[in-house]
Amino acid sequence: MRFQFDGNQPYQLRAIESVSAILQGQERLTPDLRTFALGDLTGALANRLSLTEGDLLANLRQVQEQNGIKPDEKLELIEEEIATAAGIRPVRFPNFSIEMETGTGKTYVYVRTALELHRRYGLRKFIVVVPSIPVREGVLKTLKITQEHLRGLYDNVAYRFTVYDSKNIGRVRQFVQSDCVEILVMTIDSFSKDDNVIRQTTDRLQGATPIHLIQSARPVLVLDEPQNMESEGRIRALAYLNPLFALRYSATHRNPYNLVYRLTPLEAYRQGLVKRIEVASVVTENDFNQAYVHVEEIRSDKKSVQAKIALHRRGADGRIKEKSFLFKPGESLATKAQRPEYETFIVDEVSVSEQVVHFRNGISLPVGRSQGADQVALFREQIRYTIEEHFRKQKRLRDSGIKVLSLFFIDRVENYASDSQTASSAATARKDGLYPGVIRKLFDEAFDQLKTRYPEFAERSAGDVQAAYFAQRSRKGGVSVVVDSTTGQSAEDRAAYNLIMRDKEKLLSFDEPVAFIFSHSALREGWDNPNVCQICTLNQSVSEVKKRQEVGRGMRLVVDTSGVRVAGERMNVLTVVANESYERFVATLQAEMEDAFGTEGAAPKPTNARAKAIAKRTPLEDLPEEFKNLWERIRQRTRYHVTIQTDALVADVIGALNGLAIDPPRIVAEKAVVDGEGERLRAKLVGQGVLAQIADRPAVPNLVTMLDDMLSHISPPIRLTRRTLARILTSLDNMGAAIRNPQEFASKAARVIRERAVHHLIDGIRYEKDGTWYEMSEWSEEQEGGKDRMIEVDKSIYDHIVVQSETEKRFAEGLLARNDVRLFVKLPSWFKVATPVGNYNPDWALVMEELDAHGDAGPLLYLVRETKGTTTADALRGTETQKIRCGERHFVGALDVDFRVVTSAAELP
Repeated sequence: MRFQFDGNQPYQLRAIESVSAILQGQERLTPDLRTFALGDLTGALANRLSLTEGDLLANLRQVQEQNGIKPDEKLELIEEEIATAAGIRPVRFPNFSIEMETGTGKTYVYVRTALELHRRYGLRKFIVVVPSIPVREGVLKTLKITQEHLRGLYDNVAYRFTVYDSKNIGRVRQFVQSDCVEILVMTIDSFSKDDNVIRQTTDRLQGATPIHLIQSARPVLVLDEPQNMESEGRIRALAYLNPLFALRYSATHRNPYNLVYRLTPLEAYRQGLVKRIEVASVVTENDFNQAYVHVEEIRSDKKSVQAKIALHRRGADGRIKEKSFLFKPGESLATKAQRPEYETFIVDEVSVSEQVVHFRNGISLPVGRSQGADQVALFREQIRYTIEEHFRKQKRLRDSGIKVLSLFFIDRVENYASDSQTASSAATARKDGLYPGVIRKLFDEAFDQLKTRYPEFAERSAGDVQAAYFAQRSRKGGVSVVVDSTTGQSAEDRAAYNLIMRDKEKLLSFDEPVAFIFSHSALREGWDNPNVCQICTLNQSVSEVKKRQEVGRGMRLVVDTSGVRVAGERMNVLTVVANESYERFVATLQAEMEDAFGTEGAAPKPTNARAKAIAKRTPLEDLPEEFKNLWERIRQRTRYHVTIQTDALVADVIGALNGLAIDPPRIVAEKAVVDGEGERLRAKLVGQGVLAQIADRPAVPNLVTMLDDMLSHISPPIRLTRRTLARILTSLDNMGAAIRNPQEFASKAARVIRERAVHHLIDGIRYEKDGTWYEMSEWSEEQEGGKDRMIEVDKSIYDHIVVQSETEKRFAEGLLARNDVRLFVKLPSWFKVATPVGNYNPDWALVMEELDAHGDAGPLLYLVRETKGTTTADALRGTETQKIRCGERHFVGALDVDFRVVTSAAELP
């Protein structure tokens, strides 16, 4: 199989356009402009920035306003002094952040952004910096599988990607001197230390220092998961690359710097770009026969040290519940628990440095660890639940060509990996009942017991269907130890590594038996797989890893065996089997999203997988006549045609372009003070400014060149002919400004043309029936959802309506309360209207009675309604507004069905 890619996803194009617009006015570089940066005569074909920091800030603020982000007051600059071939020099570079929900293709977006920056501005040198080997492998995989697709989009542009390898240091010179687009992938640890090979002078480069060569290329940094690069040492390491600027891509920024574009979890969820999350909680209840102790955190201030400890406390009513208290050294847990089982638990020491609580009974518990929980029993039930959920989901999705994967996270490698001799030895069991290899043993037992119910797995062995990646394991004193390496020591390790990290296509084939993957933190960031549909956390304590980080490994929409992404809520459900209560997991996940995006940006609360419900459909032959008549009106598919009035578009664009402010090119100076402190010369930047403006441009413009520049800046889906562009150019009143700075004019003009053309495109769209329709049989017999998202109804074709938001819930309840509403349905995700900016899925279809002033019923009304928190176009996102406008043309113009946007049922009809 080969993964298939859609190059016209509106949210991805918007992210690419947002970054590209930051460089509006940048002079386009050509291959013959070789620069010799930092005194290193390397023959480097370097990137160069002709914009001032003031220009970048102005562009940034404009982009932020367009994307609904509060404009920043200043650029976020990183400033360091670094060692170069010319001595100690100051480095100063801006940073721009792009926040995209996990699973929405940020790697694809930043690779394509690099090519877009080359197309528009001639930038050629890009370094992708990653925090770990799994992230690096994921990036390389994306670069490999998108190469043919991206070359098709960018006229077969010559671009090359390589991974930095200290054993093949000659690639650094190739990166620096090449005249094609170069993308170099590096882990942060490969250049963050003084003893890294890249910082050493080498004969393999004729006495040059590799990092000095890279500095001369002025690379654009692309930081993947930059929240892992915030320490002082790593920030300084990034500065050592002497970047032109840095682009930061993550779903969970710790420091967002200058935020350029944001795709929130809620927006990703609304657009159906990610899976729906449900949580299956597996916890021990009513097991109070032993003292349960869980150390949650250690707090310290100038006067005291305390430990926050959870225990099972007996209340005044005699009931035992889990509750947390703060304890100081010398205090007994029994005083708060009100139970004799805790008499021996007296806090002896609270160690801040070790993050451990020592008790006088000899037990010591680190933060996050528990005492008194039956871990083996918990693991057994978590594993059984995950395997059975996997079997059930695979049975349902196989006919759609989707192979299901399950991912297990563990926090101690030895709980899975062990010698066969110790795996079953009770003598090796620890106080918590666990022993080396216990997880693998429990998995094998559960798989063999459950597989007999599912013919597809009946002939498989437990060993065939599982694989593990723990970086590399080496044996030290009989214990498996994780070593950061790209390959394992054994053939089994290497095969598992290649299958999980590099052969995603093979892993998604039904011919490959492996469907259950085990790992620890190595796969918690950077790696994902679209067909991970279950994630099970087998931790000895409640995981302290970010919930968004955990669920992110399975958020991508599933793909079938031909590599095509498959949409639809029924296909795309991620079940998280957690070792904590549903309420606690959801509260933590929700808090993380709200902390990052606010309550309006966080996705809807995940459903409780242990509290599922089924909405059943009325049999097709018994469907009410109201629905049949409604369906007959709305089921028709359409095709759209766009008619743009060229004269109107040209006049609109010319009017906007005449109002553009085009600054002329200028000469910029930087002033630095040089001193002789230490063994090398040092320079400190003390001034920067514009000395002069360049006005000696030709009086007569080169129209062909200007047309080429404008065409290079106009991005899909807009395409204008050279003739139309020439007509626009020759009709401008401010041609003088365009002549003085054609590059800045081209980039600004392209933005104006795109905005105006999209507006005219939507205005000129017309729909007509194409002779095909949605079949009534496509309505599934059952719809699955969480009980908390089910509303019992008697006015629909299902006995329950599954809602996805509070707005939908209030609207459905409002419809139930109205006597004039005869029937309503929530339109399924497969019911779509094609638009130039992506498919549109309307919310509701309903049948109402038209009542007169006396309450007498008139003819029935057949309506389609979109529910939003607001009906103000300015408050809705751009593509959302455009899709709704297209939906109106489809329903009203082609099908003659009443369509509107409402905020509540009170606004009907």
